[in-house]
Amino acid sequence: MSAVVDDNVIHALPLAAGDGARTLVFGPGGPVALDAFLRRARELAVHLPEARHAILLCEDRHRFLLGFCAAALRGQAVLLPPSRAPACIADILARHPGSHCIDDEAIDAVVPFDAPGPACEKTVALAENACAGVRADALAVVGFTSGSTGTPAAHPKTWAAFRTSTAQNAAALRDLLPTGETASLVATVPPQHMYGMELSVLLPLLAGFAVHAGRPFFPHDIVRALHEAPAPRLLVTTPIHLRALLDACEADPALAPPPLAGIVSATAPLPAALAAAAEARFCCELREFFGSTETCVIASRRTARDEAWTPFPGVRLQPRPGGTEVHAPQLAAMVVLADLVELDDAGRFLLRGRDADLLEIAGKRASLGDLTRRLQAIDGVVDGVVFPLEPDPANGVRRLAALVVAPALDEARILAILREGIDPVFLPRPLRRVAALPRNATGKLPRDALLAALRDPGA
Repeated sequence: MSAVVDDNVIHALPLAAGDGARTLVFGPGGPVALDAFLRRARELAVHLPEARHAILLCEDRHRFLLGFCAAALRGQAVLLPPSRAPACIADILARHPGSHCIDDEAIDAVVPFDAPGPACEKTVALAENACAGVRADALAVVGFTSGSTGTPAAHPKTWAAFRTSTAQNAAALRDLLPTGETASLVATVPPQHMYGMELSVLLPLLAGFAVHAGRPFFPHDIVRALHEAPAPRLLVTTPIHLRALLDACEADPALAPPPLAGIVSATAPLPAALAAAAEARFCCELREFFGSTETCVIASRRTARDEAWTPFPGVRLQPRPGGTEVHAPQLAAMVVLADLVELDDAGRFLLRGRDADLLEIAGKRASLGDLTRRLQAIDGVVDGVVFPLEPDPANGVRRLAALVVAPALDEARILAILREGIDPVFLPRPLRRVAALPRNATGKLPRDALLAALRDPGA
C-alpha cells in the first residue's frame, strides 16, 4: 500500500469538516451523511493501485468526491484534466508516468452503491488515517489550464492552500445565507475545473456545505436538481448555462426553480445585462467570482450593479507590464496573471483585458474582447467569437477569424454590420457560421477546437 497519513504529523488537517451526521451529498437517491460517505471512501481507497497520482474522470459528483477522498487517503494527488478527450488524457498520463484513472464505472465495480463493502484490516487502518487528517503540505491536486491559449499548464495545490481558499470562498457567500446556515449547492460546472473543484467539492468537504450528486446541464435538469435541494439553495454556474436557463424559463413560465439564496457565476465574463436579468427573474443576488487555475478565486462582484471587483481579504494586486502580480493568502509565492487591471482608490480593480488580446494591425489598435462583444451584440447573433490566426509567413501580417452562431443571418450581412462600427483592418476574414461554438464543459473555447471548427464549420 502506498504511503498514508502519519497519525503523528503535527501539521495535519481534517479530510472533511463538520458533524458526521450532516448531509454531504444529496440527489435523487436521497441524502448521504458525511460518516457514511467516508466509510465508502475508505472502502474504495483499499482497492486503489500503488501510484503517486490519480486522474479523476468521474462525471457524477458523488463518485468524484469518493475518488478524491480515496486518493487522499492513499497519499495520491489528483490530476484534473481540462478535457476528457483521449488525446488530452494521454498527454497527462505521459507527463505523469505511473498515474492511474478513476471513472464512474471503476468506482461502481469496486464499491457498488447498493451494498456496503466488507470491512478489512486495511479499511480499519485507513479509518484511523481519515480521523488523523491529511498533511497540510501534502499535494492535493494538480490543476491544468484550459488550453484556450495553447498547451494546458500544470498548477499544483496543497491541502493547506485549499483550506485557506475554501475559507475565503465560504466567507464571500456567507451574507447570502441565513445566519449560521450553510447552503445546498447545485453546480453545472464539472469538478475537474478549478472553479468546480473549489465550489462543488471543497466547500462541501471543508466548509460544511452539501452538494447535488449530479452535474445538470440542460435547463430542465438544472431546475429539477434545484427542486431536489433543501433550502437555502445556491446555484453554481457559468454564463452559458445561466443564459440557457434564463431563456428557457422565459419561454416556459411553468419551468420555475424554487427560491434561491443566490447564484454564483465564473469561467467567462458575465454581461451586466444578463446578470441583471437573472437577478430579476430568480429574485436573488448574483455574485460573479474572479479567479484562475493558478490562483483559485481571489475576488468577487455583484455584476448587475458593479463593474469593479473587490479582492478577497489578504489579496493584493500589482499591475506590471503585460500582466498583474497576485499576492494571496493561499499562494506560497506571487503569481503573475496575463490579465491587465486598473486599481481604484478603494482597493478594487477593473479588468482591462489581456496583453495578448490587444491587437496592432497597420498601426491601429483594438481588443479581441471588444471585437467579440461587438459581434455578440448584433441582433440575430446567438453566440460568436473573434480570434487571431497565426501571422502570414509571407508578409508577417496577422489576420483575424470569427465563428458565429446566427441562424437567420448570412456572413455578408454580419460583416456589413461589423463594418459600421469597427475599422476594416479588424474585420474577421474568414468569418464562418456554425451550428454551435466548440465550447468545453465550462464554456471556454480551446484554440485547437476553434481552428478545427474554422476548417470544417459543419463538423
